[in-house]
Amino acid sequence: MLSFEEKLKVIESFPQLERKDVSLRRVNFHYVESGSEKKNVVYHLHPNGNGFVYADELKEYDTDNKGMVNIRDFSEAELREIIGKSIQSLVPNTIEEKTIAEESVEEEEWINSENNALLLLQEEGFWNIYAGVNLENSFASYEEACEYLKEEGFNKVETW
Repeated sequence: MLSFEEKLKVIESFPQLERKDVSLRRVNFHYVESGSEKKNVVYHLHPNGNGFVYADELKEYDTDNKGMVNIRDFSEAELREIIGKSIQSLVPNTIEEKTIAEESVEEEEWINSENNALLLLQEEGFWNIYAGVNLENSFASYEEACEYLKEEGFNKVETW
């Protein structure tokens, strides 16, 4: 088992992590750039060697109900591996990945119960809704546009 100091040395070798001292001489390490609300990578590392690493997204580890793995008996290599994987699981989607996903939808037709049709198009980073040639509304995200259309009683026309 690694000592508290040895574990600290391994954890502090990850420049992405920010140390936060907490009660009872325990230490947390946050990944500030996390793409989710979850920021703690290392949780309650204690001078007795006990501590936890967030691994909820990592299928190869058995986690508790908070998504944590106890690292008390981890070797240096095991500790480095789980911390690296934990950080990677929290990396936010890049703008490029998000743009590629959004660009996969080029245009959609939406129709309501009265057979009125609207066209949803992505143009220059915006999601525009057209009734014929007239622009009806514009949204910053695909999700917002779809929510608006549904609230207005429209359903997407499925094309096969």
